Amino acid sequence: MPAALRDNVVMGRSSAGTHHTVTINRAPVLTLWAAVVAERLGYDRDEAVTLGRAVAGLNAASKARALGIARASGKPAAEKQARAAKAGKPVEVELCNRRVPAVETPDGLRATSDGRPTSPASVHQYLEKNFGEALEDVRAAMAALARSLEKDDLAATALSLYEAFRPSVPRGTRGWGAKGVLDLARIRALATRGRSSG
Repeated sequence: MPAALRDNVVMGRSSAGTHHTVTINRAPVLTLWAAVVAERLGYDRDEAVTLGRAVAGLNAASKARALGIARASGKPAAEKQARAAKAGKPVEVELCNRRVPAVETPDGLRATSDGRPTSPASVHQYLEKNFGEALEDVRAAMAALARSLEKDDLAATALSLYEAFRPSVPRGTRGWGAKGVLDLARIRALATRGRSSG
């Protein structure tokens, strides 16, 4: 594994090679979870990752405002809407208690950021960089959790499920950008509970 990834991701692994824990920032965890949820709800993987990235971005912006560390984008809403309209037919997607702005493009639905469609390739690279070798194990655990619930139940509880397994970080500004431990056993336990209640 490249040194940059070793510095970014600390993994606990079993002798069988599966990952048990990942030390990581919350933003990529929410990005991946929201993308997995979107896939379960019927979006294809490229559509889903752009929606997941947007959910994480909206959450980060909301938290930054709450902590008093937000930076204004400087772009008026009308300018963003005009840019989005040029990119394709604008729509809104409800995902993880967020209204995600998106556009219908020739390649499929894409979430927008500042009115521009998000590139799925850039989100895939972001996830690979942040999760490293653990990405497929984490995705599989999250996918099992998403499949353990009916789609309507998943849509209604996706954010509270994330809050149940997200990495723990200090409160307030000390936690901004901090890494915590993502425990895959917790995600798998939630999936087992979801199956047993269904």
